[in-house]
Amino acid sequence: MDRVKPVIATIFTLTCLALGAIGWAQDIQRIGSPLVQQYTKSDYKAGNQNWAVATGKNGIMYVANADGLLVFDGQYWTLHQLPNKSTVRSVAIDSSGRIYTGGLAEFGYWEDSGYEQMRYQSISRLLDDGERVRDEVWKIIIDGERVFFQTFSTLYIYENNSLHTVRGGGQPFLFLHQVRGRTFIELIPSGLHELTGDKLVPVKDKDVLHGANILTMLPYKHDEILIGTSKSGLFLMDSTGTIRKWDNAADRVLREAQLNNGLHVLGNYYAFGTILQGVVVIDEEGHIVQHVHKGNGLQNNTVLGMQLDFQQNIWVGLDNGIDRIEIHAPLYYYADNTGSIGTVYAARIFEGNIYLGTNQGLFYSPWSVGESYHPFTFALVEGSQGQVWDLTVANGELLCGHNDGTYKVLDNRLVKLSSVTGGWILRPAAGRPHMLLQGTYTGLAVFEREAGEWQFSHRVGGYNDPTQFIMPVSDNKVWASGYKGLRLLTLDAELRQIEEVQVYDTASGLPLSTFTNVMELAGKPVFATDSGFYRYDELTDRFYPYDQLNIQLGSFAFSNKITHADNDRYWFINRARISLVHFGAKGAVQIDSTQFATLNGRMIKFYENINRVKDDVYLISLDDGFAIYQADDSLTAKNRLPSPLIRAVNNITDSLSDRWYAAGIDPEIPYRHNNIRISYALPWYSAIPLRYQFYLEGYSRTWSDWSEAAQKEFTNLQQGKYLFKVRAMAPDGTISGIAALQFTILPPWWLSWGAFLVYALLFVFLLVAGRGWYRRKIQKHRELIQANMAKKQREILAKEAEESEQRLIKLKNEQLERDLASKSRELANTAMSIVYKNELLNNVHDELLELHDSEGRKLSNEQLRKINKIIEDARSDERDWNVFEESFNEAHENFFKKLKADYPELVPNDLKLCAYLRMNMSSKEIASLLNITTRGVEIRRYRLRKKLSLAQSKNLTEFLIEV
Repeated sequence: MDRVKPVIATIFTLTCLALGAIGWAQDIQRIGSPLVQQYTKSDYKAGNQNWAVATGKNGIMYVANADGLLVFDGQYWTLHQLPNKSTVRSVAIDSSGRIYTGGLAEFGYWEDSGYEQMRYQSISRLLDDGERVRDEVWKIIIDGERVFFQTFSTLYIYENNSLHTVRGGGQPFLFLHQVRGRTFIELIPSGLHELTGDKLVPVKDKDVLHGANILTMLPYKHDEILIGTSKSGLFLMDSTGTIRKWDNAADRVLREAQLNNGLHVLGNYYAFGTILQGVVVIDEEGHIVQHVHKGNGLQNNTVLGMQLDFQQNIWVGLDNGIDRIEIHAPLYYYADNTGSIGTVYAARIFEGNIYLGTNQGLFYSPWSVGESYHPFTFALVEGSQGQVWDLTVANGELLCGHNDGTYKVLDNRLVKLSSVTGGWILRPAAGRPHMLLQGTYTGLAVFEREAGEWQFSHRVGGYNDPTQFIMPVSDNKVWASGYKGLRLLTLDAELRQIEEVQVYDTASGLPLSTFTNVMELAGKPVFATDSGFYRYDELTDRFYPYDQLNIQLGSFAFSNKITHADNDRYWFINRARISLVHFGAKGAVQIDSTQFATLNGRMIKFYENINRVKDDVYLISLDDGFAIYQADDSLTAKNRLPSPLIRAVNNITDSLSDRWYAAGIDPEIPYRHNNIRISYALPWYSAIPLRYQFYLEGYSRTWSDWSEAAQKEFTNLQQGKYLFKVRAMAPDGTISGIAALQFTILPPWWLSWGAFLVYALLFVFLLVAGRGWYRRKIQKHRELIQANMAKKQREILAKEAEESEQRLIKLKNEQLERDLASKSRELANTAMSIVYKNELLNNVHDELLELHDSEGRKLSNEQLRKINKIIEDARSDERDWNVFEESFNEAHENFFKKLKADYPELVPNDLKLCAYLRMNMSSKEIASLLNITTRGVEIRRYRLRKKLSLAQSKNLTEFLIEV
């Protein structure tokens, strides 16, 4: 089934292309030049010279380029080089799609394996070493199962995977040709021969072409063959080999231009590429109908190769570049590439001439209506220099509205009718066929027909506003608009004076708009604004949105101009964008804007101009010239588009990997490459880009919006099957068939079958290991329970022991506290005893000083000294201090050691003072113990604070208690 799909797709594509070709035998316009789409070497990124062009079975274009084989699918150019990297001189494609190419010392074929991948197979390698091709292959012709490769010395015939040769008996070949199923080749100097089997048979009248250098042979009417030569022009040959010169209007041009190749186009025409003058197209009568050259579109005048695409447009390989000529198109052009005529504001056909009103003046050129093509040669009408606004044909006279006034064009000269400046627009007065109304810089002017000629009559008084648009609606009422707004003017019966000016603005229902232009649609006024069209209601004297029209017109509801085309068709112009709108029965509206998209932006905004030249032919003014539109049913009928081609699927996950997947099979993409780009194209060529719409089943919710992008990136695709669909829309709105690509994102490695096997083995291992682990866990649990029980018993015993020890410690602490309290009391008692003793000794001393003998005399000094010595010895007896120190150390362990360790500069008296202060004794008590005065105690306290470096705010007693 998968193998059948490509075959079905190919049949469908060819069917669509064949159906699209129906009706292509049509006339080529002889006026103007076709659109030329240029492809420069910077576009296709290869060599300058392009020697031959071929069209693939799917519409892809193949070009023999100086650097290799160029492939173009409408979106992407790719270059494929021959093994020896030589210039490709020739290319041809057989019915299977195999692409044959020839270059220097190499020829073979390419097979398109899809996704822009080409595989090359050399045919020239089949030759023995002695027969190796050493020159260039200039022509390739497909003849059924045979393929001819022609060099200037040898003709190689490839059939059934083998090669054999035909030579000219020592004469070089020029070029090989195939026409009407017959194969011809010219030998130099003997002339034209026909290849019959493997033999070269001279053509009967070959001497007629002696030395002419035959470069093309094409089918002509009545089974004849048209022969084009480089030096001698055109010839005709009948089926018997009788050759005669074909003298026609194109013969001299082709000889002077040096004919180089030819192509049969659109059934009845012949296109010839030349060395010096581009492409010349003639009809079957020999009239030149088109001439495309560097001056009107080609990049280069030297045409090396030509081919038709499936749209019957001409591709030309040039000496520098590649061009596509839209010979089969409704629009042809004239462009003022030199800038000599300026910007076009108005155009008219009148009495065999075309007149262009520009910002530089009025120009004219003959308008060819004959069988042959004639280029335009514009000349300035004398005295017309300046801005031309309007050209109007009225009653067989051409009137020119100019910046300086209004003129009549007579015999390509100007006759001034009016000096009223700025003639913007002329309209017939309602009900007065002999009068014209004109909008000017300064209001309205009136022209009147007298003695069969138009004459200026008068300016209308009472109104001076600039007036660009007017529409008479009755004998004396005129709608007028300009940049100052919209007015309804009421004139007197003679159209000489304005009787009433009614101003309409937002208060009347109009929107706030940069313009309000009055236009005629089906005989009634409509009003164009920025917000769409409005209509006027006479009963309410107000404006209302024209919703019924606006809704159907879409973006063209905001048009600034309407021009009647024919019958029920009108041109709607929206700021240099145009559409042709057909109003059908029962309100049906058809809008055709796509085929005019190439004109977008090429018209002067608000000064757009479209004129009907003749039935179904319209002249569209452009800023640099004009376009000619031919409304031919065979051209405007929608084409049957083939389906797009999926051109590439490549990985964009990382910059190091850019894998391209092969065609013919559904790609299976590794999960690590789940970021992909899909490129697509439709080989349907147009100057207006095609638009595409895609849908990815399994990823998208609906079809995407239409876009000109020809590729789509998908990122982080999950595993699974996907179906990518894409379709295209042509500029005329035709939608193509759907191209589909199915691909699979493979599971990540952790979800592959190998991974699942590993998971199964790992599960079994974990199951076995888990069972063993569980058994060990049960055993450990049992051991843990036993250990916990033993631990709890130990904890209980330890707790009981701890509680016993704490009780014992508590008892010891209580005993120590009691002992400490006892020792503190003893210490206090000892200290108080010492204090009491010292006080007693002081009292004794004081009494002795007052003691008298029996005679009333005080004791002698010697006696007092002895007694004082005894008292002093008692006061300074160290035994009291030793007893106190021993008791103090028992109550306050290590007190003196800490002080000595922290403050080694303390002397014994300092330590005593510290001990007494530690016991919180008063200064008086300390003075008694130290046998000094209270003042001495304060002095010692002061000195002690300095030795201890105590801050002023720190209490000395509290400090010593904290030690």
